[in-house]
Amino acid sequence: MISTVLNTEIGATRGASPLRKHKSISIGFCLLACLLILGALLVPGFVSPQNARSILLLAAFLGLASVGQTLCALVGALDLSIPYIIGGANILLPSLMVAGLPAPVAMIVVLLLGILVGACNGALSFRLQGQALIMSLGLGFAAVGAVQIYTSLGSQFGGTVFAPVPGWLRNLSAFNGKFFGLPFPPVIVIWAFIAVALGWIMHNTWFGRSLYAVGGSRTAAGRLGISEFKIWTVIHSVSGAMSALTGMLLLGFSGGGFVGVGDPYLFTTVAAVVIGGTSLLGGAGGYGATVLGVLVLTVLTSLLVGLGLSFPAQQAVVGLLIVPMVAIYARSPHIRNQI
Repeated sequence: MISTVLNTEIGATRGASPLRKHKSISIGFCLLACLLILGALLVPGFVSPQNARSILLLAAFLGLASVGQTLCALVGALDLSIPYIIGGANILLPSLMVAGLPAPVAMIVVLLLGILVGACNGALSFRLQGQALIMSLGLGFAAVGAVQIYTSLGSQFGGTVFAPVPGWLRNLSAFNGKFFGLPFPPVIVIWAFIAVALGWIMHNTWFGRSLYAVGGSRTAAGRLGISEFKIWTVIHSVSGAMSALTGMLLLGFSGGGFVGVGDPYLFTTVAAVVIGGTSLLGGAGGYGATVLGVLVLTVLTSLLVGLGLSFPAQQAVVGLLIVPMVAIYARSPHIRNQI
């Protein structure tokens, strides 16, 4: 029955032109191409292997952090706990290693805690959907606060934790990391693998189709026997896991734990989803579009840095980019109004 609903949705848009059906993807590719051309013309060395590696490395962190935000947006939700779970994982991992846990075991513990926080976030946000945003924010504050209390025991630096980072973890996400001798860090490959796997799951499994069904019409999804509660809990658990993974990989990038390392991801994950064209109302878009949004944001930031703009000026430019993108996508009716 889920396939019947999706086939109806596909049939409703079958008559539209390819450009109209994939408007967000088309706009994203045009933006990316324009930014690359501007960078090549205005910034010396913008088109170079070193800059490409730097852009892909930073895009990989943002892309991994945006996985959960994309899944949440597809059902009409947003997860504001992401930056706090990233920050918590970034200081909890070195703290556990200092306490004597082997790095792989410590990473599993941090990952499981991220899933637990995400699952609680999903369950509570579903029950209190009118306050879901504040709920995710509150749980994020609670999680990072609890981690800071733990890491500050016997130390006067609760927000910063220093520990020897294993060489293999540094190689995973440092700028000079190698992937089987090739000159790029393995985190880029990890991001690419997760993007491909998630794209396949979203379009070829019951879970992916159920996600779009819930985002398209909760009433219809309920009549098809899809548990909205399970969907919310699972996607928030995935969001917590990916946030924890991002925080741990950022430890290999920076070499030291800092609780504020996740702060830039509070709005950049939302911006990547919006620029990619995934509807914040749910039911339309996907992670492929978010990947495009991540690349646009990262290339834009690299271009602005190359032009010598300050951080506030960079924020202003990104904001000016988001406003027209939202205006363009807002003209498209929600999927439930197209069936």
